[in-house]
Amino acid sequence: MKVLVVGASGFVGGHLVRRLNADGIPLRAAVHRNRAGLPAGIEIAENVDLEGPFDWTSAVSGCDTVAHLGARVHVMRESSANALEAYRRVNVDGTLSLARKAAAAGVRRFVFLSSVKVCGEFTAADAPFVETATPRPQDPYGLSKLEAEHGLLELSRASGMQVVILRPPLVYGPGVRANFLSMMRWLRRGVPLPLGRIENRRSLIGVGNMVDLICTCLQHPAAAGEVFMASDGEDLSTPELLKRLAAALDTKARLLPVPARLLEGVAALAGQRALAQRLCLSLCVDSQKVRTMLDWRPPFSVDEELRRTARAFLGSR
Repeated sequence: MKVLVVGASGFVGGHLVRRLNADGIPLRAAVHRNRAGLPAGIEIAENVDLEGPFDWTSAVSGCDTVAHLGARVHVMRESSANALEAYRRVNVDGTLSLARKAAAAGVRRFVFLSSVKVCGEFTAADAPFVETATPRPQDPYGLSKLEAEHGLLELSRASGMQVVILRPPLVYGPGVRANFLSMMRWLRRGVPLPLGRIENRRSLIGVGNMVDLICTCLQHPAAAGEVFMASDGEDLSTPELLKRLAAALDTKARLLPVPARLLEGVAALAGQRALAQRLCLSLCVDSQKVRTMLDWRPPFSVDEELRRTARAFLGSR
């Protein structure tokens, strides 16, 4: 097996490249410009472009599997005047351009990293998203990922190339950025956080577990043609997450008992409604299908993944 990793310089992609390289699996890392952090001596396909017209022929040549992790990622404050078109150019058009060239080159399997956002934004704590749920994306990012899924499955039916789709929730781990990085900074600074009375449930997946699942899906015969939810298997409330992350950081979480409705109201007035919802509401996934069908179990516990994340954060300070 030779794997083409698209998005190899990204957060999940970098971890996947290092895992495949450590396992001795032949690979080619496709990057746009940044190759920093990739292992020395691996094969690199440089200047690849998901946003504009690009000929993927040489990048896919000689590879029998593709792990497609490249994307225009979700951002909290979208600045593009036409956000949906911007997401479509990369996440739909770029993905399908790559997939068509892969199929034409005889690639056997194409693993696509989608997102739980194709299903929607929030769930009841006791009603997790499952693979059979009707997709209800709420933003341009989620819609673009859903359209890419549909295009890939249609291409698979026409070409015979096996497609595997993974829908993870928030992925955290060494090198994580965005809101998770902000939480670690708040905790280390001892910032009082008004989150002590939040009673939600959130699914997460550590990058070590995410990478292990991708590696499984690259090879497992039963994965072909399937869509899988993915998670660590332990859903946490926001206060639980902060307390366990604080312990990993060798500090304590200072949580103030502010009612969730008051917190959401104040956040809305401050223009931070979306952030407050992510901290206060539930978003759970049921990963039973992947555990049963592929006999997959997360190799790392939540606390192990949190400790690895914390060590990397502290080491970078």
